[in-house]
Amino acid sequence: MARVPRYRIIYDSLKGGIKEGIYAIGTLLPTESEMENQFRASRTTVRRAVGLLNAEGYVKVVQGRGSQVQDPFAMQKLNNITSVTETLSQKGFVVSTRSKCIEKVPASDHVAEALHVPPGTSVFKLQRVQCADGIPIAIMCNYLKTSCAPDLDKHVDSFTSLYLFLEQHYHVIFKEALEYLSADAATFYEAQILNISTGAPLLCSKRISSDEDGPFEYGIIKLVADKYEYCIYLTGR
Repeated sequence: MARVPRYRIIYDSLKGGIKEGIYAIGTLLPTESEMENQFRASRTTVRRAVGLLNAEGYVKVVQGRGSQVQDPFAMQKLNNITSVTETLSQKGFVVSTRSKCIEKVPASDHVAEALHVPPGTSVFKLQRVQCADGIPIAIMCNYLKTSCAPDLDKHVDSFTSLYLFLEQHYHVIFKEALEYLSADAATFYEAQILNISTGAPLLCSKRISSDEDGPFEYGIIKLVADKYEYCIYLTGR
């Protein structure tokens, strides 16, 4: 069995402490000297572990103060129709988009079923990678009826939030949505895009959004599982 590197042991311990609330959000991690003594490791090793936490959004290095614990989770409430982009923005993340592509494609059988159109109907396919503070967090693929956004392919660089753009530019009114959530494992291709290990857990969301005329958008989103969560409010029986 391969030996676990010392920096990885420190990283796992600190990350676990953050998740369990031992290191509260907004507080500082122990100093480098304290962690050197605690883990019996060199300063270089400690800094490598903290650097990995910083890259993943668990801590923020504050000059002259130390490493401040951050909230690595973005929680999306499922009581109303909102998007990953809007949720991240509300949590204070700077949201950016990579590799955005919009094209017209014939609807496959499952897309046609979701949008209530005949197979082969021309629909817009929007693909992109959404980042929070520069860190890839989601691979998004949305299919839209061309009738709801006739010239969407001309606006590939005009928006970060699809839902907000649909509302403001095309006056689309979101009436209701049906969402399916499941667990998935990152393929090699997905892992390369999201900077995670092959087989790492992903949250998979499949959503059908409707206006008064019926379904107009079908979205498939895969999110890094340890950076995003959903909250569902239930009441009564």
